[in-house]
Amino acid sequence: MHNQQYTDEEIVQGCQEGNAVMQEALYNLYASRMIAVCSRYATNRMEAEDVFHDTFIKVFDKIKGFKGGSLKSWMYRVFINSSIDYYKSAKRKQEVEYDDYDKDDGSYMEILSKLSVDELSRIINQLPVGYKMVFNLYVIDGYTHKEIAEKLTISVGTSKSQLFKAKSMLVQMLGANNISRYAI
Repeated sequence: MHNQQYTDEEIVQGCQEGNAVMQEALYNLYASRMIAVCSRYATNRMEAEDVFHDTFIKVFDKIKGFKGGSLKSWMYRVFINSSIDYYKSAKRKQEVEYDDYDKDDGSYMEILSKLSVDELSRIINQLPVGYKMVFNLYVIDGYTHKEIAEKLTISVGTSKSQLFKAKSMLVQMLGANNISRYAI
């Protein structure tokens, strides 16, 4: 095993040619970040690992169509989309309409930024799957409610209500974990 560093361009070109050394370099470069993405959306570690492995196989296939730009951003999107696809195929969604949850002052971001990554991940992973998906997409990944609705095949109102409910549950969980000083 070499500790040689390759540029993203070299890695992409090598992967497009089916070069195993470059595929390994891509894997080594992004594996830890991408398993973290999968873990945010999965209900448990085994599910995250399944999505992770399946998605890396997709990456090696889809990289033939990579047209340039940020490799990291491209990989991130592939992994988010695969995680969402897994969720949609594994879980039947409960659709409830709530349009009263447009009010969002963003104060929860300040509170969440005070938590450690491990603490935040542990608490978010306790949310019901639908709430966790919407929360991650909206708060962590920056999607709009319209984009979330399209990705998860739910209504915009459902996206808003699930985010509202996720925030409410987080307030309760933060209190239960003696983190109430960060009230969302």
